[in-house]
Amino acid sequence: MTQLSLFGPREEGPEPKPVSDQAVALQLLITVKAAPNPSERYGETVCVAGLSVDWRRRGWIRLYPINFRELASDDRFRKYDLVTVSAIPARQDQRRESFRPLMDTMVTERHLDPWKPRRALLDPYVEDSMCLLNRAARADPNAPSLGLVRPRTVDGLDVEPHPGWTPEEQRKIDAYIRQPDLFSGTDRTALEPPRFRAFYRYHCHDEACRGHRQGVLDWELAAFQRRLASSGDDELRRAISDKFFGELCGPGRDVAFYVGNQAKRAHVFSVLGVYWPPRASVPAPRRR
Repeated sequence: MTQLSLFGPREEGPEPKPVSDQAVALQLLITVKAAPNPSERYGETVCVAGLSVDWRRRGWIRLYPINFRELASDDRFRKYDLVTVSAIPARQDQRRESFRPLMDTMVTERHLDPWKPRRALLDPYVEDSMCLLNRAARADPNAPSLGLVRPRTVDGLDVEPHPGWTPEEQRKIDAYIRQPDLFSGTDRTALEPPRFRAFYRYHCHDEACRGHRQGVLDWELAAFQRRLASSGDDELRRAISDKFFGELCGPGRDVAFYVGNQAKRAHVFSVLGVYWPPRASVPAPRRR
């Protein structure tokens, strides 16, 4: 599996989805677990993304929807686990990387640790221009919707109070709560929004880059706030900044951002997670 770097990413963009609606077997290195969102059917759903380690389907893969309650702990799988799973091409999502996973088929093979074996797979996929990803997504619905971008500078992390769920999100939560749980016999609980949301500010390596400000959708940001639930607002705000800016983006790290766009607004990308191996002598980011 670790020989994937010999092949590298496809220069022509993401692999087309299979023509058939039959489930396909995927082998992935899990890289992203996004924060849960309200769902009328599941209560909470999350998006998981990873890098295919099967030479027959190179590149990024998005798995959605996944029931949050199946992932309430890291028992099922963790970031940087190598997994196999069967998945169906997501026809209502135009993005080529998107698949609907059959979660009862997921098998965790092993955890990839420490950073060296992870870098062997991921470093060939590091790019240097967020601006280019934005331009491509505006111009072509088949353009990459996931990427790993190494910034030229990380300028800051804005931590702001979460505004709460939108009326549509709250409607989904309320509808889920009203449904009887025929299996457990217990009352369903509503997904609570985190106290804070965060936005990375950075410049990419594009010569014309005017700066990016992207929301952080990382599962780890929500989980971090749950662990510090007893902290006051000022203390929690500082802790978020210390962790996600001071530590993850510190001077001793080769920082890159896992980014992904929205299905309905392809030009809008968010930070799905942070890639932060120790700084080392590495090849320059890939230029398209």
